[in-house]
Amino acid sequence: MTQSRLPENAVVLTVAEMAKADRLAIEGGVPGLDLMEAAGRAVARAVVGLRRRPGAVAVLCGPGNNGGDGFVAARLLHADGWNVRLGLLGDPEKLPPDAKTNAKRWSGAIEALSPAVLDGADIVIDALFGAGLARPLDGPALTTIEAIGARPCVAVDVPSGIDGNTGAVLGAAPRAAVTVTFFRKKPGHLLLPGRSRCGETVVADIGIPTTVLSTIAPRQAENRPAVWLSDLPAPRPEDHKYSRGHALVGGGGQMTGAARMAARAAQRAGAGMVTIACPQEAVTVYKVAMESVLVHPVRDTATFANLLTERRVRGVLLGPGAGLHGGLRERVLAVLGTGIATVLDADALSVFESGAELLFERIQGPCILTPHDGEFRRLFPDIEGDRLARARAAASRSGAVVLLKGYDTVVAAPDGRAAITANAPADLATAGSGDVLSGIALGLVTQGMPPFEAAAAAAWIHGATASRHGAGLIAEDLIAGMPAVLSGLRALQT
Repeated sequence: MTQSRLPENAVVLTVAEMAKADRLAIEGGVPGLDLMEAAGRAVARAVVGLRRRPGAVAVLCGPGNNGGDGFVAARLLHADGWNVRLGLLGDPEKLPPDAKTNAKRWSGAIEALSPAVLDGADIVIDALFGAGLARPLDGPALTTIEAIGARPCVAVDVPSGIDGNTGAVLGAAPRAAVTVTFFRKKPGHLLLPGRSRCGETVVADIGIPTTVLSTIAPRQAENRPAVWLSDLPAPRPEDHKYSRGHALVGGGGQMTGAARMAARAAQRAGAGMVTIACPQEAVTVYKVAMESVLVHPVRDTATFANLLTERRVRGVLLGPGAGLHGGLRERVLAVLGTGIATVLDADALSVFESGAELLFERIQGPCILTPHDGEFRRLFPDIEGDRLARARAAASRSGAVVLLKGYDTVVAAPDGRAAITANAPADLATAGSGDVLSGIALGLVTQGMPPFEAAAAAAWIHGATASRHGAGLIAEDLIAGMPAVLSGLRALQT
């Protein structure tokens, strides 16, 4: 199977991929010293952006090339009138060649790294360790990083102590005001807790040619419109409600609000027609609340399955407010057997806690699973690791696109592609917001959008709508705010 490439302007590089990018650039004729000079200049520029008048800066340099970037920044800031105090972890004679060259270009004192280097500093440059750190901080590195405290900090590549691949904190890490990374972001800039330690992340162009990306072929990206905009459905003059797609939402008999919000979100996302299939006793509730949504009573799995063919259904959502019962399990399996695009959320995931393999075996057509962490553990109890690794492993095992919800939502496809969402505010931690998210995804796949792109677009639209609203957000606000966000996306398509 040919794997789709992610757009170059959105890709995120693992630590190993970034090292390969550096190597390919140097092998292609870009001197390593030029890369380091450009990196240090970008760091110095970030310092000036925090405090335009020269002050006192403490530069913490590590034993690798990150330290070399720090030496460059120290030299440039000193030339601009800053009072620079520099501390080095290790022996300057044991630095890598390019870093050693820049250490020799530094005309000031080189102190042994200790918290004393921070005394009197207005700003700190953390150039101790980059994204490839593999063990917890200890010794002078740990005590000095902990001593930074609330001082404004500019981190080089990642805040020291952050794992560049996972975002994990290895012992300790500063809370940077600005993190300057190079060429492309790393997963640790986007995944928690690393994302919350980076402050503003600035990606600096240091001269690595973008042509190296065709050799590296990265499989992860930051979730931005560039990832999916070309696949985002837009109505055509010749469209009618059926050509835009008929979506079916399974509605519960008691918790009716979840299905209602999902159905409304599917409408907002562009589905031409939406039907809620629910128990007879709940029909009146749904009809009164949903004027433009069809409501159809279902007695059992057989009558539910009949709707799939009778009504030309092109997308189905099961789970929100459905309740945990055997009938839900049967309906999920019935839908999956048809190959119709399916979104499974909430109870439709939890009902397979003791039968996940049966669920995965039945996935034949486009399918999106939208678990939060608790639901994920029920389906994939043995899959561990960071959010990106877990989502990827789950997608590979299940054969479905997995949208693992959280502040750092990850969307992963069975072919290994992944998108990390970084535009979602904490305000989304409110009841019903997940139902809206699954409804957006339903509306998009119902119109024929591929499941990976639909799930990524749904997560981004969800986050953008919440950010646009701001404080006081409730789930209903997301539905009301979607048209403005969708209009902005449509403008980008024209």
